[in-house]
Amino acid sequence: IVFCYRLVITALCAAVLSRYLNGCVFWQEADGDDRLGLQGDADGECDGDSKADTPDVPPSTADLDNTPEYLNKALEGLPPRWKNYWIRGVLSLAMISGFFLIIYMGPVTLIFVVMTIQIKCFHEIITIGYRVYHSYELPWFRSLSWYFLICVNYFFYGETVADYFGALVQREEPLQFLARYHRFISFALYLAGFCMFVLSLVKKHYRLQFYMFAWTHVTLLIVVTQSHLVIQNLFEGMIWFIVPISIVICNDIMAYLFGFFFGRTPLIKLSPKKTWEGFIGGFFSTVVFGFFLAYLLSQFQYFVCPVGINSETNGFTVECEPSDIFVMQEYTLPTVVQNTLRQKTVNLYPFQIHSIFLSSFASLIGPFGGFFASGFKRAFKIKDFASTIPGHGGIMDRFDCQYLMATFTHVYIASFFIYLQIYVFIIKLEVTEKQKQLRNRQGNTAPRCRPG
Repeated sequence: IVFCYRLVITALCAAVLSRYLNGCVFWQEADGDDRLGLQGDADGECDGDSKADTPDVPPSTADLDNTPEYLNKALEGLPPRWKNYWIRGVLSLAMISGFFLIIYMGPVTLIFVVMTIQIKCFHEIITIGYRVYHSYELPWFRSLSWYFLICVNYFFYGETVADYFGALVQREEPLQFLARYHRFISFALYLAGFCMFVLSLVKKHYRLQFYMFAWTHVTLLIVVTQSHLVIQNLFEGMIWFIVPISIVICNDIMAYLFGFFFGRTPLIKLSPKKTWEGFIGGFFSTVVFGFFLAYLLSQFQYFVCPVGINSETNGFTVECEPSDIFVMQEYTLPTVVQNTLRQKTVNLYPFQIHSIFLSSFASLIGPFGGFFASGFKRAFKIKDFASTIPGHGGIMDRFDCQYLMATFTHVYIASFFIYLQIYVFIIKLEVTEKQKQLRNRQGNTAPRCRPG
């Protein structure tokens, strides 16, 4: 991981320094060929907001209206503002219903959905780079990008399988070999892609190819690494998956509604439609929603127990003795609150208190993931990453804040819930011990042959 991070940072720094220190003037090599066609001002200074700063993305299906025809007919005659409101509302309800269905189907479905979303987000970002530089006919760009995606996924999910399903891995000889040499195999696969990239370098496109190399690796760092953290959170307990995602969705919806009906004061130039009214209204709504959602989910083992493996069925199980943060406790209220509510104590799940911190992050810091994505889209003069969801844009447009929230949740668990990780480890040991007992029992009941 350290090697990959260093490689990403080195490639990115090289690209940025090359662009802004040497690329502000019309850059030519000895043969006189223009490598990028990027040109600064006449006086040689670089203007980050100039038209030459970033190539335009050629038009694509993402720029077209893909709203279903029946919705267009139903909303015909409405002003564009209200038409967009109803389209977003209908599709939001459909996506929320799908989210409930996926949760009902269990951890396996959730994992596959996360991986599918990850691949789609990677595809949307890589496609932007490909469309910008398609005319240069860079060799192997798309092939190498997808190859590196496979390598990084193999590394991360191989680690996950080894950590959480070690008992199952030990049953099969091929899996034992892959688990034992997993990191070496991962490094060898990445090294093969690295060598292929070096061999693909073309004289006329050296710098542009390194741009795209950095583009691919930063995309992997943003999308794949954080998707892996989403699954790590899921294995700590489905509540650590559901609550962070739900409060981001709530904040997005409530900020939009408050901004739509009451918005007057612009919040940030990167997103002109965002308002302070929406930002503040979304904050309070999200904190309240997260508090009551935490109360609801903390009552069920299905949501609070770490995801484990059933040794008899080889399937996922979510049965355990809930940890202390999911057990109702009595708290003494501050004196001021006691006088107001006329009661001295209140019964809460400790996780409800933690949900306030999670909701605060989702409301105050989470939107900056969206602002970051807005800046990226403005740099390439595009409205959305894709047109997958009418009224919403691409999958990445919906998950720009989710990835930042997933990283915070993972860091939050690792920083403040060390005992929870120990608890998960104990659960794994208990499962392993049960599997050993089952194998011993099966061995003792096996038929034996009498001598002679």
